[in-house]
Amino acid sequence: MKKRMLYITLFVTTLSWAQQPISLDECYSLVTINYPLAKQASLLEERNALDLEVIDSEKLPQIDITAQATYQSDVIGFPIPNSGVEPLNKEQYRANLNVNQLIYGGGAINAKSELKVAELNRQKKQLEVNLYQLKKQVNQLYFSILLTQDKFDLLTSKQNQLKAKLKEVKSGIENGMVLPTSDKVIEAELLKIQLQFTEIEHTKTTLIETLSSLIGKGLPPTTLFSNPTVITKLNDTISRPELELFQLKKTEIESSEVLLSKQNTPKIIGFANGGLGNPGLNPLDNTFTDFYMVGVKLNWTVFDWNSNKKQRQSIAINRDIVDTEAETFLLNTNIELQQLQTEIDKISEFIITDSEIITLRKEVLKSAESQLKNGVITSSAYITELTNLYEDENNLSTHQIQLMLVKANYNITKGQ
Repeated sequence: MKKRMLYITLFVTTLSWAQQPISLDECYSLVTINYPLAKQASLLEERNALDLEVIDSEKLPQIDITAQATYQSDVIGFPIPNSGVEPLNKEQYRANLNVNQLIYGGGAINAKSELKVAELNRQKKQLEVNLYQLKKQVNQLYFSILLTQDKFDLLTSKQNQLKAKLKEVKSGIENGMVLPTSDKVIEAELLKIQLQFTEIEHTKTTLIETLSSLIGKGLPPTTLFSNPTVITKLNDTISRPELELFQLKKTEIESSEVLLSKQNTPKIIGFANGGLGNPGLNPLDNTFTDFYMVGVKLNWTVFDWNSNKKQRQSIAINRDIVDTEAETFLLNTNIELQQLQTEIDKISEFIITDSEIITLRKEVLKSAESQLKNGVITSSAYITELTNLYEDENNLSTHQIQLMLVKANYNITKGQ
């Protein structure tokens, strides 16, 4: 008895796990987290941190070592006789340690850092835009799966009706009220339904596997996909992440302009040189001596052949390009929203007509059931009417799913 209870518990637990539900919003969240492209967010942060460290290192002393050994074909001579000055060596050696410390850079280093931060923000927003665009793929797969679920349910209803009718027909055959082969017609139709079940199951499995790969989560074939409540707000407000991306592109351009304005500013650098040479700083001393030199120097690019000016003009053109990109995006988005709204209105009208057709089909089928029971029509005629009702119910279900899909795409297009 205990073993039986254990088996029942395990069965129920396994069944409940296998039939775990998932919603459209969950799929949206999962695709933005698990899609491989999402991993770039942390990589961008890490790379930017390294770039900022490199830029900050420009504020630290720059140290380098140089060494050289030379042989000269001639050296300075002293034509004064008995001067007591030894002639210079043609072989000369020198090793230097050079230290340069930026004292004033005109704000160029900070401008570089700000540009890197602006670049990071733009790249992260671009990543968000790329992930956001995946939501329409999620919509297509999710609502296609819902459509297979509805088709399966409708087909199950048709199968149950035929099974019940098969019992009535067999009873009618035994009582001589129905033609002897009428049950065979229904049995053949039931076999066709089994083939349709197989096709639906394969289609659904393929869709679920594709969605599972997209969102990065394992979804068993028995996963329950809940029907979302899709509400659209018909107004002119567009809240897409692309609009923020365009603004961040402009911010990056502004940071580039600031950096350019700092490039030609005067820079004050302190330096210290020390080393060992033969000769040293005194060219008349032919021995190895140590030496040092400290000082301050000024670097100022007074004329750069209008290079800086042309770069600014190029950046200004980039700003205009971003403006045209934003304008084009808004135009295309509004056109798409208008098309989707037209599609919503059209499908809504289809649904109203579908409902009216189904009401009429049910009345016709009810009459056909009575006629079949009394032997007035054949099983084939009854199946025809039942199939007509099934197809119309399937059309209604398809249009309802399509309406939800179009509304969901409308919301994604709008950024709602």
